Amino acid sequence: MTTVVAMRPIRAPAIVTIQRSRYLKDLLTKGSIAILLGTGGVGKTTIAAALALAGAAANLNTAVITVDPSERLRDALGLARLGGQPTRIGARQLASAGLDSQLQLSAMMLDVSGAWDAIVERFVADPATRQRVFENPFYKSLTAEFAGSEAFAALQRLYDLHQTHAFELEVVDTPPASHSFEFLQTPARMIRLLDSRTARWLFTPSLSAGRIAMKVASEAARFVVREIERFAGSNVLSTITDFFAAMAESMDAIVDRLQKTEALLHSPAIKFVMVTTPEPDRIRQARELLAQMDAEGLKLSAIVINRFLDERTWSAIAGSGGSPLSHLAEISQLRLSLSKDGADANGLGRMVSYFEEYRDRTLDEVERVAALARELPKGVKLAIAPEIEAGVRDLAALSRVSGYLISGTAILKALEMAARVVVVSGGT
Repeated sequence: MTTVVAMRPIRAPAIVTIQRSRYLKDLLTKGSIAILLGTGGVGKTTIAAALALAGAAANLNTAVITVDPSERLRDALGLARLGGQPTRIGARQLASAGLDSQLQLSAMMLDVSGAWDAIVERFVADPATRQRVFENPFYKSLTAEFAGSEAFAALQRLYDLHQTHAFELEVVDTPPASHSFEFLQTPARMIRLLDSRTARWLFTPSLSAGRIAMKVASEAARFVVREIERFAGSNVLSTITDFFAAMAESMDAIVDRLQKTEALLHSPAIKFVMVTTPEPDRIRQARELLAQMDAEGLKLSAIVINRFLDERTWSAIAGSGGSPLSHLAEISQLRLSLSKDGADANGLGRMVSYFEEYRDRTLDEVERVAALARELPKGVKLAIAPEIEAGVRDLAALSRVSGYLISGTAILKALEMAARVVVVSGGT
């Protein structure tokens, strides 16, 4: 006899929505820069590396740039070290993971302070003046603590790398500690800070002895600084003055560089990819970021739902005739069987409750992800990847994630159909 256990209904999307072409691999084109956005803890670094691997598999000379200080990416790629210059993944590592040994994949980890110093070295010609900048407390604070300093350094390194045309595709993992949208706003914020007319008037001394008005203004500014410091009890303002004085001749060049970086962020070459997970708060943050980007005139190219269900469920869908949620139906049958026995001497009821919570979480995930898929603006691609059971610890696991990301989203239709009604088979 076949028992049908009705589960809570999950709204099904229009079939045309699920079947619409949204392959993430379409973004991996020559000359493109994929910039990954998202809050910490969603697996941005892993997805960045997996996308870069997919780009290399598409015969593109690819570089992945990370600012994640952990060693997870280095270990997953099989590298002895990961530094500030691109390091090519060796043929032996690729072959041992079952990959084409000829793939062109490089990786680098950004040195934030090194990137700032490189900018100063490029634009400040005088060695003594450069040393003044490096030793300036405001400069040290700016490079280490200023909100967006990591994003600024990452964008400058990206700009340099892109200008060399050394790679056909670049994939950028944004800083883990910052809000994802801050990364996009950093160039404009830095321009406002460094190109501020008020700051230059107040803190930059006269560059010409003949400009009496500027000298007077500078002296007045210094008087204001001294008076404020009397109450502040610190030398913070004087260090700002020294910084702007040392950088006066090169500030225009740096601001021009920032404006070019800002223009790059708005260019067709940039493909913004947001990474999230199925949890309710993460989905809410994804919707908020979509709205923010729309308000700023920035276009999101794709969303990746990471850690969506597990590989067992995905394998069941891929298998011939498999039911992707049959294990959830078995959980429902457990409760029926337990109620027939009328006893819970071994704590089986608590165990079944745990499984039922797992079932409910799974169904909620399916519903949330399917709802988000229906809401995506036209042209925004969707990719999904399951939780890797043993974690992403090597190139082979990274390759599995890469395969999931470019395989499309047909799995959603199968999951929604399976979640409407769970059919439990058994005989009595």
